Order: sequence, then C-alpha cells, then structure tokens
Amino acid sequence: MIRIGHGYDVHRFAENRKLILGGVEIPYEYGLLGHSDADVLAHAIMDALLGAAALGDIGQHFPDTDEMYSGADSMLLLREVCGILSENGYSIGNIDSTVIAQKPKLKDYIVNMRQTIAESCGIDISQVSVKATTEEKLGFTGRLEGISAHAVCVINS
Repeated sequence: MIRIGHGYDVHRFAENRKLILGGVEIPYEYGLLGHSDADVLAHAIMDALLGAAALGDIGQHFPDTDEMYSGADSMLLLREVCGILSENGYSIGNIDSTVIAQKPKLKDYIVNMRQTIAESCGIDISQVSVKATTEEKLGFTGRLEGISAHAVCVINS
C-alpha cells in the first residue's frame, strides 16, 4: 500500500544560534530558535513521514517539554523516525521538500542537504528532493523574521 504524508514547520530567526537546514550548517548572521537545533527542514520531513504512517507528529515523539531533546541534532531524530517507520513495516519511496527563506540563499547547499537527509533516512539521494524559494519579500519569511519548510513523502508498506 502506498501512503502520502505532508509536513510543515516554521522557526523564527534568533541571534547566537547556528542555522542548520537539512542537517547542514549554513553560514548566516542568525540561526533558528527552537528547543532542538531548530532544523525546520528536517522537522517538516519528519512530520510528513510520521503523518503518512498515521503515527503522530514530532511533538508527540520528541516533546519540547523533555530536556532530553534540548539542542538535539535533528538528523538523529530523523534516523529515529525512520526506525519507527521500519518497525511499523514502512519504507520510504521519496521525499520532496521546499524551504521558504528570503535569506540566506541556499542553492549552494542543496546537494549537501539532500545527501545528509538521504543518509539519515537510509535511502538513496535520488529519493530526496530539496528546493528553496523566497516569498518575494512577502509574509514573515519575506520580512526576514524566520524560515518555513514544507515536505511531502510517499511511503510503502
């Protein structure tokens, strides 16, 4: 059986934080605020995968009230999500994602993000798409207040 999932996440910019997207550190004057490393792309992907399997969301599995996840590496959490999928008889068909950010420009980091995500999921890079776009200076991302990400995935049982 083929199942489809969608995930969305958003984090605001903050000073004195690293900007991590898809497990890759991006040089920028701000990072993203969050309980973990605030990897908005990884979080959207995890929610898409969990949603496709009807296994809840990342807040259920990795609550921000649990100090164990304070500053957590989202790639390790993504590996854990993929393990949960596998334990429930699912495999990943593909992941398609989009990062929405006015700045910084991300094109030079896309391949590295795809590879890092693929490795964390135990799949081939050809099964992972990462795209980046702006909102033409509209909305909170356009005002440089933060970054958002969408992800969709196909899983198979």
